[in-house]
Amino acid sequence: MYHRLWSAANILLIVISIVYIWFIRPHDSSLVVAGQVLAQVAVVLFFVNINMYFIFLVIRKTSVRKVKIRLAKFSRYFMKWHIKIALLGATVIIGHGLINFYELGPLLGYGHMKLWSGYLSILLLGITLFAGYLRHKKASGLRRKFHLISAMTFLSAFLLHMFVII
Repeated sequence: MYHRLWSAANILLIVISIVYIWFIRPHDSSLVVAGQVLAQVAVVLFFVNINMYFIFLVIRKTSVRKVKIRLAKFSRYFMKWHIKIALLGATVIIGHGLINFYELGPLLGYGHMKLWSGYLSILLLGITLFAGYLRHKKASGLRRKFHLISAMTFLSAFLLHMFVII
């Protein structure tokens, strides 16, 4: 049941981001529209990667053997792509940030809450990537927990940034 709730929450967040970016906050500037496209791509990439935690959680918590086996096979395959998706997402989000810093910074002011939440999100993304690098080099319980906590903190800041109204 929890996996259905989690899947619905993911789909709902992606739909909300699409509606917000393209219908509530449209822009005339083609450069800002490019930034919006990058933001939308980053949303999908980050949700794909964040969901790895919940796949592992379902594997640990479920008592249904078929579900455990299916998810374990999927996660084994998907983990080969986890780092590549994270690096692509980080690259895309840096492009989004630079475009919006250049285009919207002068309009909103560099101290606007939307930009500050973006600064915080990028900082936490950097910490998450560093924690992932440490975990990749040498796996340990402490490094796993550090990566998990930094990823969930980044997710919180990222959602805050996504929903701060300009």
